[in-house]
Amino acid sequence: MSATKLTKNQETMLVNIILYLLEIIHQLYQQNCWLVNFICRYIPLKQWAFDDSHSPKYQKFKVDKLPVIIKVEPWDYRDFMAYLKWRYPEDKPIKPIKRRSECNIPADCKCPRCNAPQSYLYRNNGSKGQLMCKVCGTKFTSEEGRYTSIKIRCPYCLNALTPKKERKHFIVHKCVNPKCPYYLHNLKKVDKEDLSEDYGKNKYKLHYIYREFTIDFFKMKLDSLPENASSLKFSMHNAHIMSLCLTYHVNLGLSLRKTKQALLDIHGISISHQQIANYCKTAAICVKPFVDHYPYEKGNVFTADETYIKVRGIKGYIWLILDAASRAIIGYQVSDNRGVGPCILAMRMAFRGISELPKNFRFIADGYSAYPLAAQEFFKNFGDKLKFEITQVIGLQNEDAVSKEFRPYKQMIERLNRTYKASYRITNGFDNYDGANYDLTLWVAYYNFLRPHRHNGYKPPVVDDLFSAPGNMPGKWQVMIYYGQQKIIELQAAG
Repeated sequence: MSATKLTKNQETMLVNIILYLLEIIHQLYQQNCWLVNFICRYIPLKQWAFDDSHSPKYQKFKVDKLPVIIKVEPWDYRDFMAYLKWRYPEDKPIKPIKRRSECNIPADCKCPRCNAPQSYLYRNNGSKGQLMCKVCGTKFTSEEGRYTSIKIRCPYCLNALTPKKERKHFIVHKCVNPKCPYYLHNLKKVDKEDLSEDYGKNKYKLHYIYREFTIDFFKMKLDSLPENASSLKFSMHNAHIMSLCLTYHVNLGLSLRKTKQALLDIHGISISHQQIANYCKTAAICVKPFVDHYPYEKGNVFTADETYIKVRGIKGYIWLILDAASRAIIGYQVSDNRGVGPCILAMRMAFRGISELPKNFRFIADGYSAYPLAAQEFFKNFGDKLKFEITQVIGLQNEDAVSKEFRPYKQMIERLNRTYKASYRITNGFDNYDGANYDLTLWVAYYNFLRPHRHNGYKPPVVDDLFSAPGNMPGKWQVMIYYGQQKIIELQAAG
């Protein structure tokens, strides 16, 4: 059956209908673009999924990406002058500086980049101390440590960063280029009322900022505890009484004096509260290597948080990192500050034994900027093998898609903080950081290996056959101390 042919009028009508429909589609597309533009400009939306707030007021809590680091290789000025003579034979060679007055530059001063001697150096800014090399154009000062072969540049405009502030453990570098795309993009989001005020822009973080750490936290020792502890050679008591002290003090959460009274009232053992403290300190030193170097089965979700303690009435901090699958504490640290350094040390302990991160790995924390900075330092030191982003659960309510999805993990670490605070409350604060260290070590050992958990069928987070043989808790403490001593011997033999 052959297809019916359309008449000329029908063909014209069909073409007109198609053109009309195309015109309607084009108008609808323009209206959609206008609506999307209007919504993005004037209607405040909730936080976008998997991103921080777009408000410029929250910009100061964000951590900028790593800068472009350029390493300048040193070379000899004579090789450079020989190259110029060969490449441009018609040009005049670079000659030493003809000085109009006596040179006050030290005779042994040389260019740090091309090693040019004093005869090729001159003062670039008069008496302010800056020198300039005539051969390579390098600007430097004669003071030691003021020149570096590593140049740090802004990743957006490649302008050299300027050191602005020196803090205890890092130097704050800032891109001061007024035409930097990063600065201009942030400037557009600032309220016009603030721009009209004097220094109104200072309310916002507009420029690119990079923190250069002056201390290598990846070379610091993690296994550090007080050395002044009592010996395990018992003259008056024995190992069983020491384990009873740990059971009452750590497991049951009794204070040192209540532990002393319990031993006297229940067991008829007379012991001072100071001796109990010495036993706890000794046990912590023995137990810490076993707890820190234990081969934990680590999942693909870590969650971290920090909480407050008091040391002689002054705020100190406890950093805890939890494996979400097993609920075991895999990283912990005591510090006197809330900086990035203690955060890095706790994260180093958590990533111990991990050469490469699993797929879909997530590190969940709050909105504190120390965690993204620590993640940057891990990427700088280990590359893509330990490259991860921080999933930040911000606030107390699920006001964005990120918080709604990952709030249960944040509640895990908050519940852990409350559990630790219950055991810490009996101390009324610590007298020094040594006491805080050994108290936290014993508590982590108890939490991971001895404390029953409801989610694990009332078994500890780490179930090990080593602790199944002893029939009571003092026996389990003795087993842990024994294997801690074996781990110390193993670490000493390894050098």
